[in-house]
Amino acid sequence: MNVQLNPDPLFWQGKRVLVTGHTGFKGAWMALLLHRLGAEVSGISLQPITTPHLFGLARVDELVDSRLCDIRDPNSLAAHVLELRPDVVFHLAAQALVRASYREPLQTFATNVQGTANLLEAVRRVGTAKVVVAITTDKVYQNLEQPFPYRETDALGGHDPYSASKAAAEIVIASYRDAYLSADGVAVASARAGNVIGGGDWSEDRLLPDAVRAWSAGQTLHIRRPQSIRPWQHVLEPVAAYLRLAQRLFEEPNLAGAYNFGPRTHEAATVRDVVELARAAFGEARVIWGDGADGPHEAGWLSLEIAKARHRLDVSPRWTLAQSVQHTMAWYRRQQEGEDARALCLHDFESFAATTRAETAP
Repeated sequence: MNVQLNPDPLFWQGKRVLVTGHTGFKGAWMALLLHRLGAEVSGISLQPITTPHLFGLARVDELVDSRLCDIRDPNSLAAHVLELRPDVVFHLAAQALVRASYREPLQTFATNVQGTANLLEAVRRVGTAKVVVAITTDKVYQNLEQPFPYRETDALGGHDPYSASKAAAEIVIASYRDAYLSADGVAVASARAGNVIGGGDWSEDRLLPDAVRAWSAGQTLHIRRPQSIRPWQHVLEPVAAYLRLAQRLFEEPNLAGAYNFGPRTHEAATVRDVVELARAAFGEARVIWGDGADGPHEAGWLSLEIAKARHRLDVSPRWTLAQSVQHTMAWYRRQQEGEDARALCLHDFESFAATTRAETAP
């Protein structure tokens, strides 16, 4: 059984940890978990872009040194990093939506490519960080629409501006690692995570947030591409994996490089599969299934090979897809019933930590 996925509080106690994008969905979950582990957490981000947002509902600003800054502004960003002097940096700040990237390609490239370079340059200047984990996406690969999982050594690419910007960010990350940071004693890794679900996400054009909005209002959920296959995972899977990666890099800098994080390959599932699980958990819920013709191009098949993370980091998925959807929908339902968002996140932390899962086929 995998026993290494729980982050080690002895390692994180007192570490100065910077999270960019801490006001976002995944960043807020990460900030909460790091604080629970005893880290001294700081954050650099824009204001939350959704209403409501987990950052506010879970009162994350009470737990972290929160700085508002646009990562496209290199001088302001560098000044904050210099003042914070982090030991470990998690770079999550991004324009993270595919359909938004079609509407605003220049902003997407500026944030995801130049913003990443600005952050790595700030880290190079401050000279305190030992580890940088830069979060990209499973969509960095040149997608051939073939039924095999992508490995970290496969070609990068991107049809839409979001995917292309994240593939370009991967090249920036590798360049800074090889040209500067490894020689300075900074271990740099990129993390390519699959499609993330979990309570507290209210982003536009994301499957379960769209479902919760529609069904809570008594409306019908419209699904554009029900047969699209993605590597779905609960938000705690990659967040815990990022922390594990950072700890291993701190201990063994030669592990620097790119890592995939997602479900086991055979557990990649269709959009329809996820919606049916969510509908069963929600109760009364109507769906109209599209034929895939609506909207701009999106990949039809995407899955990840996670053997590298399993063998080098001892990281394997913990929750099944059914468990991930169940926890997600329960979070939304209980929050709508008036329960505290931070308490709900802490409950999921405890459930996740208490779950063990025997290794099966990759």
